[in-house]
Parts: sequence; C-alpha cells; structure tokens
Amino acid sequence: MNTQNKSQIETIQSGNALKPYQKSNELTGEAVNNGNTRRYKYLEGHPRQYRFDAKEGVFNINGSEKMGRTLTFQPIAWRIFTDNILNMGTKNWAEIFFIDEKNCVSAVLFHGYSVDNIFRLIEPLYYDDLTLADVVITAVAEKKENNKIQPKGVYYIANFSYKMADIEKTNELKQFAQEVKIFRQETLTDIANIKTAMNYYNPFANLIDEPGLLAAG
Repeated sequence: MNTQNKSQIETIQSGNALKPYQKSNELTGEAVNNGNTRRYKYLEGHPRQYRFDAKEGVFNINGSEKMGRTLTFQPIAWRIFTDNILNMGTKNWAEIFFIDEKNCVSAVLFHGYSVDNIFRLIEPLYYDDLTLADVVITAVAEKKENNKIQPKGVYYIANFSYKMADIEKTNELKQFAQEVKIFRQETLTDIANIKTAMNYYNPFANLIDEPGLLAAG
C-alpha cells in the first residue's frame, strides 16, 4: 500500500470540534444545534455528482440531468492528482468540491487539458495571496477539433474564468470545509499522486480514524 505522506496534502480533520452551526450548551457542555443546523447537506464521502461530458460539451448531474455548457461554483475543497480511476486509465485529474444551489456538497471532475487550464487559473491567484476558495469560478465548454484523423475528431475542454467571491460567504464556506471530512469514496485510492490539495480529507493518510475503510474497499 502506498499511503501518502501527510505533508503532501493539506488536510483538516474535524476531530472533536463542533459541527458547523452548532453551539455548546453552557450548562451541560453538550453540543446543541442552532437555527441553521446542517444548512449544507453532505453524506460523508458521497457528494452530489456533477459531471463534465467532454464528448458532448455539457455539464450534467449524475450523468442524466443536463445543465448546459457552463457551470458556476465556488470551491470549498479540491485536489489535483494523477490516478487510474473510474475505469478510464491513468490521467491527470482535478476534483473540485463546492456547494450547489440546493445547498448540497457537490463534486465535479475534470481531466486532460482542462486540468492545465485550472493550473492557469491558480497561478495568478497564488501571486495575489488567494486560492480557488476565494473566487467564484465559471467553467465553459470549448469545442476542439482534431483534423489529424478522418473523419475529424470533435471534443470539448473546459476553460475557466473567475470573479471575487463575497467575503462573508467565503468565510462561512471555509469554516464549513474545515469541520467536515470532504472526499469522494468512488474516486479514492491509496496510490493517487496528489500534486496539490486544499481542505481535502484523505482517509488513507488517516487510517486510524477510518477503521472500516479497507474492509469497505
């Protein structure tokens, strides 16, 4: 097993911290829910799945509910890595987690040239002391043609632009991301080569906390 060095990724564990939108009962010390309890819906390890169909050039939910050629979201966690997942062979991937319009923790995957475009987005943010968590991103499907084959091949890649996010909303999302374990079980392996990550919980780097992980796999 190739368990990754914890220093390779930025992982924030919830530990014994209060869950988001909880407060402590001053008399008993027990955690109690406030009026906004569980504002964001998240089944741990199973975020809502958004997909980018690079053949058709559209985004969809769970492979069925088509959404069009653009997707706008504010990242709360992410990782960029190389791995063989989803029976697609070894590729460069970008897995980005966000809160969708229904307040569900969601995830979207990009691969290939789209990942290169995400790195182009990260670079100027880095030099401005910002991260993807500080901006609202719009991903747009861009048509490409391969004229080296006949008939010519048509495919799509994702291009990305951003605008600054609301500071108050950003702080709220960052707090939430630090207090839950954000990952997707279906894309999890113990051999992923993670290049960069933020607020991503890697169970393989925390096997003591995840006794049932190997049995489940």
